[in-house]
Amino acid sequence: MEHAASRVAALTIAVRGWAVAALDLVFPARCPVCAAALGAGRRDPLCGVCWDGVVRIAPPFCARCGLPFFTFADIEDRHGFPGPVCASGDLGGHVGAPQFCSPCAVAPPAFDWARAAGLYAGPLRDAVQRFKFGRRPALARPLAALVLEQCAAAVPARAVLVPIPLARERERERGFNQAALVAERVARGLGAPLRERWLARTRATAPQTELDAVERRANVRGAFVASTAAAGADVVLVDDVLTTGATAGECARALRAAGAASVGLLTVARVL
Repeated sequence: MEHAASRVAALTIAVRGWAVAALDLVFPARCPVCAAALGAGRRDPLCGVCWDGVVRIAPPFCARCGLPFFTFADIEDRHGFPGPVCASGDLGGHVGAPQFCSPCAVAPPAFDWARAAGLYAGPLRDAVQRFKFGRRPALARPLAALVLEQCAAAVPARAVLVPIPLARERERERGFNQAALVAERVARGLGAPLRERWLARTRATAPQTELDAVERRANVRGAFVASTAAAGADVVLVDDVLTTGATAGECARALRAAGAASVGLLTVARVL
């Protein structure tokens, strides 16, 4: 009986393999960023070239907002497009102490720390845009994997993940909240709890895309409310892209008002 069950299991695996091969032959899977055909049996949404082309953020970076201290040469040598320059004189603090970028040294954000997996440029920008605007929810998997790869070490041991809520109209139009999809997979990878209802929008806000930093802060001021269930928790917000930090900052203020012990931020990418 046991031998028969083993044969059935082996046959099932073989049939699945044949089915995947047949699908690859008739409908070859393609990378959503560059449209290159993926290898036989490969079901990763991104091809190896695009995955390797992501500019990952690694130390040194600002201890508060996670701004990477790259040079133009660093980025051009590895990826062929320029990044920011941050000379040692632009860093706050002393040798051996946490280093802060100039803006954080003068006016730190409302959140305690932020980490982004990569720069919002090249293949990562294309992947995020297709994820959000191209209605490709399957891209949540590789994007969350990138966050885990680059940022897991920054997450407190007792962290509770909270996705930044999307405006109701935009979520209905898009069909999903991209931050929630990424947060769900990151929470699973970390073995951390996910609490989508700890944070809610109190009103609709205009799209932030065309607004400058001052307008962004005004646009989201008072737009979020947090549950008192967050009291005493080490909350980690999750979003797709960090631009000025206005939205995350307002969410952090709401969570602090509800009694959160600390508020951090994880994003797939950040704009420089």
